Amino acid sequence: MLSYQHIYHAGNLADVHKHAMLASLLAYLARKDKPLSYIETHAGRGLYRLDAPEAMKTGEAAAGIGRAAALFPADHPYRRILAAVRDRYGRAAYPGSPLVAALSLRSGDRMHLAELHPQEFAALGATMRPFAADVRREDGLAFALAATPPDPRRGLMLIDPSYEMKADYAAMPALLGKVHAKWNVGILMLWYPVLASGAQAGMVASLDALALPKAMRHEVRFPPAREGHGMTGSGLYIANAPFGTAEEAERLGALFAELTR
Repeated sequence: MLSYQHIYHAGNLADVHKHAMLASLLAYLARKDKPLSYIETHAGRGLYRLDAPEAMKTGEAAAGIGRAAALFPADHPYRRILAAVRDRYGRAAYPGSPLVAALSLRSGDRMHLAELHPQEFAALGATMRPFAADVRREDGLAFALAATPPDPRRGLMLIDPSYEMKADYAAMPALLGKVHAKWNVGILMLWYPVLASGAQAGMVASLDALALPKAMRHEVRFPPAREGHGMTGSGLYIANAPFGTAEEAERLGALFAELTR
């Protein structure tokens, strides 16, 4: 689907959930003096301005990172990245997941990004130009299989489709199974929306049935961004979850409980 542009939703509560966990996982991986690979299938533009008309129109960032940033401890990897992005790009800047990753990785690490939307791809290339990233205009699901196993084999893949195409719900469990078969040591992190309609329920059941090693799911709930908006929460499915992931999920759960009470 080439109509989706994340600028309308950048910095919302789902982004806070996803990016905080991503920053935490990458910080953990970077502790070891071994190179790693980062792969992302639906990268978006990488950097967003929250004072852009599109972001201001929905108000999702104001209700999301605008309220949540101060709740993270000063030493949390996500909060450190937010501060670095604002210092580098201005106070209205917000990092998409490619920039969260770029600011988490080290010189010997490798980054592979896919984005199909032509305008988003062009913006992504400009954002990632200062970083050593392999940026492709490709279908994310095909890219997930083509890019694995990476070199180095140690690393993480983020799969984050827009779900505007309803077929994505059915495709994700099969994709994760295939990627894991090719790259059995990789951390696989899939984001999905929690919807009032329950459209994600079949996919979630199929993910659980995969029984991938060290797999876990974490969901947070929050009020709809506006009247009639169907997303009421954010979900993450993580396979090969490293040590400390469950504790980070618990911390995020507590933070969201405080944020939405």
